[in-house]
Amino acid sequence: MSKHFDALETRNPVEREAALMAALPAQIAHAQKHSPAFAKSLAGVNAASITHREALATLPVIRKYELLAQQQSQRATNVFGGFAAIGFGKAMPRVFASPGTIYEPEGARADYWRMARAIYAAGFRSNELIHNCFSYHFTPAGSMMETGAHAIGCTVFAGGTGQTEQQVGAMAELKPAGYIGTPSFLKIIVEKAAEMGVKLPSVTKALVSGEAFPPSLRDWLAERGVAGYQCYATADLGLIAYETEAREGLVLDEGVIVEIVRPGTADPVPEGEVGELVVTSLNPDYPLIRFGTGDLSAVLSGHCPTGRTNVRIKGWMGRADQTTKVRGMFVHPGQVAEVIKRFPEIKRARLVVTGEMANDQMSLKVEAQETDGLIQKIGEAVRDITKLRADVTVVALGTLPNDGKVIEDARTYQ
Repeated sequence: MSKHFDALETRNPVEREAALMAALPAQIAHAQKHSPAFAKSLAGVNAASITHREALATLPVIRKYELLAQQQSQRATNVFGGFAAIGFGKAMPRVFASPGTIYEPEGARADYWRMARAIYAAGFRSNELIHNCFSYHFTPAGSMMETGAHAIGCTVFAGGTGQTEQQVGAMAELKPAGYIGTPSFLKIIVEKAAEMGVKLPSVTKALVSGEAFPPSLRDWLAERGVAGYQCYATADLGLIAYETEAREGLVLDEGVIVEIVRPGTADPVPEGEVGELVVTSLNPDYPLIRFGTGDLSAVLSGHCPTGRTNVRIKGWMGRADQTTKVRGMFVHPGQVAEVIKRFPEIKRARLVVTGEMANDQMSLKVEAQETDGLIQKIGEAVRDITKLRADVTVVALGTLPNDGKVIEDARTYQ
């Protein structure tokens, strides 16, 4: 039995990139024609010319807060804010809601959220029963996993959330091959089973998502006979990346184009540098072009030892939106990026906010080769862009941590 879901996972990377870039212009043109939101934001863009990543990087990034704002402003006429390319009816069997409230369409295509690939990588195979403990109401997580499991040929028990004792009872009687849900709820179920004196020998594997899955919890589950793997997905995009048995980062899904950009900007960062995940979906029903997830990650060099050849990322590394209020004024990562753009000498910068409330102080640390007047000029640029003063300090190249943090709020709150 193959350890790969399909032949796409082991393609030559050059072949994969060519296929993605060949599909990109058609997806952009489709979005311009069928999605009113992208017809507006991509007005004047020649879709046929967007055939490589450098061209893609010239398009605007649509961040989640912008999607929410457009949905809210158009509630009376278009609940999806003009982003969906399909409407109610057979083409859209379900609608879900995420906090905000953001509404997401689910199309009629099999494995709409493309979760089958992650479920397969976690060890599930056809003719197995999966105990699905993601929510089936409001948010799409339960449906995301169920439709992916069906695409593999699995049967699903719709466990949903809560009712821990009943979950244990159902597992004991139905004997599922594994669990899908949040890692913390799996731990609660396993602990409850032990408390009840009920053994769950059939549950030997798990696909978890929705929250952090630290190595300590992974090892705790392994000690109890459960091999847990994680995936990274969102309600807007579906599957983005998934873990394999190699446990060396997360492999990107075949149906998305992923960029890592400097927080607050649309500019891709060098490979290995931490930045915001920006995703272009090839989903024709909900064609999100350069959608900023707000999550931080970084590209890992090399390929997965399992033979999968797609790019790997380190996984979730925090949130990219580091906007903070200083002396009554908001300071955004994009403003720090604007300062950097004015000075080619700056390789990396980090704005540190210190002091106590009502006594804020800003310090901009920059990696650069110091020249005459550079510190004064940077300080003037900071004041011009943010309307606030900052002490500027030049530090050696490579000194600032590679953690994607552009603004560090180090104030004390008492």
